[in-house]
Amino acid sequence: MATILIEAPGRTPWVVKLVRPITTVGSSPEADVQVDQAGLEPAHVQIVREGAQFVLVALLRDLTVNGRRERRRVLKDHDTARFGEISFEFFERDEDAPQPRASSLRALPVPGAPAGVTVELVSAFRHVHEFAIRLLANDSTETLVESILDSVIELTGADKGFLILLDAGGQPVVRAARNIDRQRVQLSLGGLSDSILRKVIESRAPLVIADALQDREFNASESIVAQNVLSVMCCPILDRDELRGVLYVGNNQATDVFDSASLDVMTIFAAQASLLLSHTQRIEDLVRVNKALETELKADRLGRLIGSSDSMQAIGRRIRKVATTDVPVLITGETGTGKEVAAKELHACSRRKSGPFVVVNCGAIPENLLESELFGHVKGAFTGAVMNKEGRFQAANGGTLFLDEIGELPVNLQVKLLRALQEHKVTPVGDGREVPVDIRILAATNRVLEEEIAEGRFREDLYYRLNVVSIELPPLRERGGDVELLAKYFLSEACKEHGRLVSGFSKPCLDAMRRYRWPGNVRQLQNRIQKAVVLADGPLLTPDDLELRPDDADEILSLAEAKERFSRQYIERVLEMNGGNRTKTARDLEVDPRTIFRHIERRDRGAVGAPLDGDAD
Repeated sequence: MATILIEAPGRTPWVVKLVRPITTVGSSPEADVQVDQAGLEPAHVQIVREGAQFVLVALLRDLTVNGRRERRRVLKDHDTARFGEISFEFFERDEDAPQPRASSLRALPVPGAPAGVTVELVSAFRHVHEFAIRLLANDSTETLVESILDSVIELTGADKGFLILLDAGGQPVVRAARNIDRQRVQLSLGGLSDSILRKVIESRAPLVIADALQDREFNASESIVAQNVLSVMCCPILDRDELRGVLYVGNNQATDVFDSASLDVMTIFAAQASLLLSHTQRIEDLVRVNKALETELKADRLGRLIGSSDSMQAIGRRIRKVATTDVPVLITGETGTGKEVAAKELHACSRRKSGPFVVVNCGAIPENLLESELFGHVKGAFTGAVMNKEGRFQAANGGTLFLDEIGELPVNLQVKLLRALQEHKVTPVGDGREVPVDIRILAATNRVLEEEIAEGRFREDLYYRLNVVSIELPPLRERGGDVELLAKYFLSEACKEHGRLVSGFSKPCLDAMRRYRWPGNVRQLQNRIQKAVVLADGPLLTPDDLELRPDDADEILSLAEAKERFSRQYIERVLEMNGGNRTKTARDLEVDPRTIFRHIERRDRGAVGAPLDGDAD
């Protein structure tokens, strides 16, 4: 490695190794070689490495080389340069430079500073100060990591640097890699010595290697021989007692690049790297907590009803009107249409929103336990009642009780439920006293309760008590563009939950979703998208990802065919209502009786025939 021997008045000559692309000599503390002499400019001269040559450049004033005035000169072995009262001799090989060789730029004392404070350490602290400002300014973690590496490379004379972190399994992974030109290099362990890295990780102690190819401990390493590793310095990054990773710098062009002062600088920046990683971890933790809170808030209002169709907009308006009162609401609709979602929205918009929202699935609790679940029990009320237990009515006090699948409630309990609703009091099983409750009742069912009443399975008086206001949720197939709106919402939520990058739906997939009847409604759509996000191979979901086949889609008929089909279905419906009486059906439909007779005849033959309008005379 090229070296210069510097002489200045009142100073012992010292050696500086030219390890940087540009070495600046001047009176400024920011100069690579600071010499505080009268008449010396802050940056007086520069020694620039150009390939294998070193060029001396005068920045502001002339200098002399071998007694001749020069502005720019390619240095040769033993050239002597002079500017002001300063002189130096150039050596192409550092081993030719005279003693003392221990002195270097990193050992250069700062005039007026305490003992042990060197130019290199002052420069390091300046870089640390700049780093702290950028950290407070919330620069990206990637930018800050690269700043640390650039500073270490510049201050130590390395030509490359790596930040290596340990993954969850304790294996080293390169987080950032830079070269002397402040450019990114390949993020792999291929440019590092695995033996040196392993030793630092195991010992948790820093390591400086002057010449790895000659070092007895490491010169047998295949990675060192293959990569022609020369100077290496590696320092652990510790967070309290935990090893987070290592800083690794190297110079494969020269030996003896690093010394104890270099290690001091490296240690300073390892501490900064630890600070940065800790800072980043805290931010990530805050983001995770924030997302958890968002999820919790969404869980409390699962419901923000999603839909732009006229039917959903009307339901939204109805909910806002009813929510401000305490009247019971009966929510009806097919399975999966979002009845519990609507109930939670009613609760969230009510004056009881700060109170509990308690759900009872009347169809999921065994009949012999349901009364106890609803009204509670006292110790000894029945076998297994080893202590007093509060029922769901008491748990919902001050809030809302949502009775899901109310159509599944046994008839004998319907009487007790009716009394509780009328009296606002409940009687725990095995107890003679009544407990007052202040609750609002919401109920939901996918059954047609009027039919249940006719069959004797549901009490009519309870029906009217629950059905003060009714909200009927339409099936998904009748909500038009809401299918696409809901699908995009569920896709976004599923991608966040599973950490997947699925950007949307292909056009065939959107077409298939619109034409599919969705018998499981919103719940089915959500489940299909959850599964598709987990298993999808591409950025766009396809019909196959959602398990939508062409024969699943609704058939599109011409208007005439649709009218014909509806007419036949409607005749069948009216015939059923009239108990099969053909004459009465013809009179109700205001058609010739022969139209009804011919319809029945074709139906029994399984024929389609001509349009019904052509049957009438």
